[in-house]
Amino acid sequence: MTLPLGARVLRRADGEIEGVLVRDLPHAVEKVWAYLTEPEFLPLWLAEGQVQASPGGFARLDFGQSGSAIDSPVTQAIPLQALDYSWSGPGEPQRPLRWRLRALGPADSRLLLSLTTSEADDPARGLAGWDAHLEMLAAALEGVPIKFPFDHFQALRAALSTELLGGEFEPLGDEHQG
Repeated sequence: MTLPLGARVLRRADGEIEGVLVRDLPHAVEKVWAYLTEPEFLPLWLAEGQVQASPGGFARLDFGQSGSAIDSPVTQAIPLQALDYSWSGPGEPQRPLRWRLRALGPADSRLLLSLTTSEADDPARGLAGWDAHLEMLAAALEGVPIKFPFDHFQALRAALSTELLGGEFEPLGDEHQG
């Protein structure tokens, strides 16, 4: 499988893998921000829960049957631009998520998601899972929510595992800046 644009591992350092996923979306930043932060939209593409998009707020998401939950303080929030929290629950290692959003035009935006995880924590699984959720986000924004795209997840996880084993990483480029 050829990796889709934006779904690639960028950096390996100190036992951690940082990956970045990028989506250009035909929607205004205001709409995308609402889907990232408002409780009525989160279940359409991610999970039941709440994201308090302000520093000191919390991201609390329950992924139900997967057994996973996010319960993390929001460490950065700039409305319509940036949102940071960890993809972890209490007592778990920090796995930072950094969302960046910018307008590409009046009705177009670029969404960048940077995630960092331990090499021991199956980073291919994490990257592929978040990429699948971004596919769900794109569909939800179009008004046609989809279930978790398991085939997409499995294929991307296998491709990323191969890339990780190969150890060839591209340098961190300008697209990381959002």
